[in-house]
Amino acid sequence: MLASKTANVEGIDVHYWEGGSGFPLLMIHGVGPGTSIQGNFGPVLEPLAERCRIVAIDLIGFGASGRKPGSPYFDIDLWIRQAEAMLSVLSKGECGVAGHSMGGALALKLAARNPRITKVLTSSSVGAPYPIPSALDRFWAATTDKSQLRAAMMEMVHDANAVTDAMIEDRYKFLATGDYAAYFSEMFAAPRQRYLDAAVVTDAEFAAIRARVLMLHGRDDKPCPPSATTMSIANKLPNADIRLLGRCGHNLPRERTAEYLEAAAALFC
Repeated sequence: MLASKTANVEGIDVHYWEGGSGFPLLMIHGVGPGTSIQGNFGPVLEPLAERCRIVAIDLIGFGASGRKPGSPYFDIDLWIRQAEAMLSVLSKGECGVAGHSMGGALALKLAARNPRITKVLTSSSVGAPYPIPSALDRFWAATTDKSQLRAAMMEMVHDANAVTDAMIEDRYKFLATGDYAAYFSEMFAAPRQRYLDAAVVTDAEFAAIRARVLMLHGRDDKPCPPSATTMSIANKLPNADIRLLGRCGHNLPRERTAEYLEAAAALFC
């Protein structure tokens, strides 16, 4: 049902999945070693496409999208411009955005600047100022060592058994391609607190958001604790709805797939 496509954004080829019918929805993944739209949202993409018109993007520098030609490779503004450009692929009029982790902050920032976005779903989102936890610092440091990658991934989930060999291989294939590991290492060079700081949603952005917002977060999220992230963001968005899910770490769309789909269907369909 979903087709693999490519578009050009600021001279860079960007990859995305498109398909389905219904309410138009842009999907944005988080950032990490070997991350892609499939890596974060794989189990929910096809089911969502049965209800929504989906454009699910690989951010520049991740998945099958091209890379930014010059540093800094971690570039919040570029990713927001990419996401806004990809809105043009959706039909005109109202649309929604679903963002995971760093993608949640991007979704909120995008909603603040684009009034056609009337619905936002975040999962395990960042966007509030907080000290970087060791789990996230180690995750962003992981490169081509499979054991290091597995150890970092195991801190992303509530149940370590959820980190399968297939999941590791899916991420590793990106990291082991050409000089991508070096590219990623430079993108997330220490100190890594600055990357969280760059994703903070400002008071002016919060004030500009008119979309309906639903935020999902796992109670056991180590790299992005809900008390420091989603709950803090909620103080700036008093009309937003929040759902904390038990037995769930950071990888919410995969760990609690049924609950994610239920929430998405209620919001977008």
